[in-house]
Amino acid sequence: MEEQVTGLANKVWDNFQDVPKSKRFLIAVSGIPGSGKTTLAAIVTKKLNDLHAKQSPATHMGSPVAAFIPMDGYHLSRAQLDAMPDPVTAHARRGAAYTFDGDSFLSLVKKLREPICPESATLYAPSFDHAKKDPVEDDISIAPSVRIVIFEGNYLSLNKTPWKDAADMMNELWFVDVKFEVARKRLIHRHVKAGIAKDEEDAAKRADENDLVNGKEITEGRLDVHEFIESHEDATWAPEEQGVGDGKDEQPDKATAPLV
Repeated sequence: MEEQVTGLANKVWDNFQDVPKSKRFLIAVSGIPGSGKTTLAAIVTKKLNDLHAKQSPATHMGSPVAAFIPMDGYHLSRAQLDAMPDPVTAHARRGAAYTFDGDSFLSLVKKLREPICPESATLYAPSFDHAKKDPVEDDISIAPSVRIVIFEGNYLSLNKTPWKDAADMMNELWFVDVKFEVARKRLIHRHVKAGIAKDEEDAAKRADENDLVNGKEITEGRLDVHEFIESHEDATWAPEEQGVGDGKDEQPDKATAPLV
């Protein structure tokens, strides 16, 4: 994985050199639950910030050029799921495309596409509180100095509005591909580890009836992408252990994730 990820980071860095200072370079990393896309996005973000720091340590110290924005923050809240016509199913299927606020995500992407100027303000994205199991508004800051933004989420290359509209505004789309049986094994381990399933049988039911159902929609409705990355049964591709399920993909711990 290390060589592959380094290659991706170097490619982005090379392409970024031609981006005008008033613009940002946006990347969307998608894949089915358990594919390891969060791991990939987080590592590439760190490598880009390392390259940025090495270019001019005195100038860039403490000012990351790249930010990593997980899509967990765009889950509908539990209160919003309660207000749906079939709240029981909505909660059980949390993680399906219709349980995300795609329009708010599209709005952020549009703002990030606006020219950066001296008076540009810091933008904000939501995070997800895994203890409360709800989004936290305006918790991830994106300063004007951040000019590479890497998003990750299940539906970022889905050929369906509003996800397709956001995908059309990206510089690059990446898809992390994984065999369903590999993802299933990872998901079962994660659900038990996180305590959202009482045992492996319960975790398997959750994976089969929600995560992998979503995975089928993600793979069958995928747009063409710039990078197709294979995730193998390898410890380096395992999802972050801090993730909590409810149909959501893995989320790095806020204390260690390279958020800006």
